[in-house]
Amino acid sequence: MTQAPDFSFELAAQARGLTLVAGVDEVGRGPLCGPVTAAAVVLDPARIPVGLNDSKKLTAARRAILARQIWASANCAVAHASVEEIDTLNILQASHLAMCRALAALPQQPDHVLIDGNRLPRDLTLSAEAIVKGDARSLSIAAASIIAKQARDLLMVDLAQQHPGYGWEKNAGYPTKDHLEALLNLGVTPVHRRSFRPVHNILCKQNS
Repeated sequence: MTQAPDFSFELAAQARGLTLVAGVDEVGRGPLCGPVTAAAVVLDPARIPVGLNDSKKLTAARRAILARQIWASANCAVAHASVEEIDTLNILQASHLAMCRALAALPQQPDHVLIDGNRLPRDLTLSAEAIVKGDARSLSIAAASIIAKQARDLLMVDLAQQHPGYGWEKNAGYPTKDHLEALLNLGVTPVHRRSFRPVHNILCKQNS
């Protein structure tokens, strides 16, 4: 039986006197287009939605329901780093920038931050710890993964209407077969990440 995320990391921080604990996660490092999106969530221990888990393990319908419940019961913020910032900084640094922006947008600054992954953003000045596979281990990070995924998926549906034919409403910008074929047939859009190899290679062929 796979282990579900729990509140142990949050309780351990609170036992050290760090009362407000935020979970932070990002989504969208792998797609060829669109921003990278991060969310920060401070759960209310008395109102934690039932069924929180790594967003990748949930159906779209379940994610949508949980996202609404998280927004209604917790302190939340979502932030993005743009395609231009991804191409300028690199995807890791842009992801960390989005995380810092999400934390800064919270209504109250947390005492401690639980970050999904194995590295902390270098510009983060708050008390923090990195947790590998944190979205499957910490309820706060799982909540952040859900609202980040929900926010980015909705944004990609909007972008799909502006740039039809790439299937972003279904593939969210990831390099699926239909997306790669559309890139070859329709070309590179302004919201494609030019530093990512499949996009870069097409631009190089066009220029040569």
